[in-house]
Formats: sequence, C-alpha cells, structure tokens
Amino acid sequence: MKEMSFLMLKPDAVKRKLSGEIISRLENKGLKIVAAKMLIITPELAEKHYGEHSEKPFFKDLVDYITSGPVLAMVIEGGECISLIRKMVGATNPKEASLGTIRGDYAIDTGRNIIHASDSPASATREIALFFDDSEICSYTLPDEELIYEEP
Repeated sequence: MKEMSFLMLKPDAVKRKLSGEIISRLENKGLKIVAAKMLIITPELAEKHYGEHSEKPFFKDLVDYITSGPVLAMVIEGGECISLIRKMVGATNPKEASLGTIRGDYAIDTGRNIIHASDSPASATREIALFFDDSEICSYTLPDEELIYEEP
C-alpha cells in the first residue's frame, strides 16, 4: 500500500553536507520525493512539531537545536514507506542504531541524530500539514515503478 511520510534532515545533517547522501539512500531504495524545501524553522513551528514532548525536560533544547540552522523538509512516497523509512533511519539513540542505518552510520549523540521521520500514518499526516500545503506536493510516476512494486 502506497503511503506518504514526512522526513526532515536536521541542521546537523545539512551543515555536515549529508543531504545528498541521505537522499540517494532513499531514492536508491525506490522511494519517491514528492515535496521538498529548505527552511529555517521558527520557534512556533518547532513547538507545534514537537508538541508531544512539551512537558519533557529536553523540550527547550530540542526547539533551540531544530531552529538553529536550515533543515530540509520532505514528503516521501512509497509502499508502506513509513515503516521502511523508520528502519532505514535507525534507533533514535545513534549509539543503539545499527550500522547501515542513517543514524548508525552518521550520528553519534541523541541530541544531534541527523534526521526525523514520521512514526505513524497519523503523525505523517499531521507533520506534512505543518510543513507543506497540498499544492506543494507533486504527483508523478517513476519510469521504473513497475520494477519496484508488484502491483501498479
């Protein structure tokens, strides 16, 4: 089943020039980028995005960090892509992330863990709406989609 997920390369990924490498991994897996934009997140948007953590002691540091530099926000489409992307991203704590995952290969500290990816369809819907208007999401078919998926 095709679905959409929200994915964000955090300031550490952008500043370390890892964006292209990470995008290549997603595309090489057969996932499709249907929206992308670079922005500096406002504190208000950061607080909405990370709202479920608002009562946690690390919330202020999280907001300060995610607003500290540019991020690359994306909408990714693919078959059951939410769970697939989560596997590709790896554990939140990079010290627990398997080698071969994005965090396992590039991140060291939990507070600088390179990437955010939606953890459920409900989160994806909410996060996509925070960062993108419907008009910014493109619909297109990959030329080799029949090689990636069994069903059209």
